Amino acid sequence: MRTWIFPRPPHLLRVGSVLVSQQWEPMRPVRVDPGEAIAANRANWDDRAAVHVSSQAYGVDRYLTDPEHVSDVAREDIELLAPHLPPEGLTGLDVVHLQCHIGTDTLSLARYGARMTGVDISPASLAAARELAEHTGTAIRYVEAEVTAAAQAVGETFDVVYTSTGVLTWIADLAGWGRAVADLLRPGGILYLRDQHPFLATLDDSTDPGDDGAGELRVGYRYFGDGWAQTYDEQVTYTDGDHTRIENSRNYEWPHPLSEVVGSLLGAGLRLVELGEHRTLPWPALPQMRPSGTGYALPPEQRDLVPAAFSLVAQRTDRGIPSVTES
Repeated sequence: MRTWIFPRPPHLLRVGSVLVSQQWEPMRPVRVDPGEAIAANRANWDDRAAVHVSSQAYGVDRYLTDPEHVSDVAREDIELLAPHLPPEGLTGLDVVHLQCHIGTDTLSLARYGARMTGVDISPASLAAARELAEHTGTAIRYVEAEVTAAAQAVGETFDVVYTSTGVLTWIADLAGWGRAVADLLRPGGILYLRDQHPFLATLDDSTDPGDDGAGELRVGYRYFGDGWAQTYDEQVTYTDGDHTRIENSRNYEWPHPLSEVVGSLLGAGLRLVELGEHRTLPWPALPQMRPSGTGYALPPEQRDLVPAAFSLVAQRTDRGIPSVTES
């Protein structure tokens, strides 16, 4: 399932208030060398970064003009994470943000008091993130690495590993990701993850929402990946902006069932502390999803049928070591 800020019927992309005709390749399963796929994704995200920095959706100017501004994603994540933090929250904790992109959520967490490190695969995204940190006078270390190699590239351990919204689908080796998370955590440290629910990701995002706006919930994509990637080639991204700047348009994503997500963390020696399922998502993954609070939700009659997102907290537990909430 593709990720869109603006809902669209088939072959139409809504950019602001304008519907633009868009011929797109159906997403299809494919066997592909992970290194080749990751290289294609890196090039695609390099191109997207320039569009996103200037987009209204990311609103970079708000971080420059308002020193207290934080992203809606970070604000919601902090509410879910708070019960697992000390009374002072993130203040004084060392936090690494995996797949940080252009750094708006990373900066937001720094504004909650964390000492931040950001990791991303895209050099262009990291250049934008560093510029944002510099212009806001915020000390954030940024490291370029594919996420499964993050621990070696960063060379430090942290109280919290944070990763959120639209992240797991870009990872080919989820077991390797779980090991990287464990290696990044100090004993007693915690992982916080929120992402699109993998069941929602199986639903066909090309269905017409119809006159009533409800549309049909129809399975169209894989739930179990079993080594298969899904690919599409589109010169578009999920925000407003000049999409003609996206020259490297081929994408590869990997479906991961919820059991694989949890299993990759248990297999790396972490303890599952909390698992939640949610009815809203920061973007409209299906054409019938509409604004709800700071996110998007299915119509009321469908809202209890399908989970939109999930979140989890996992902990590295070493005998005799206090947890981050006790330190």
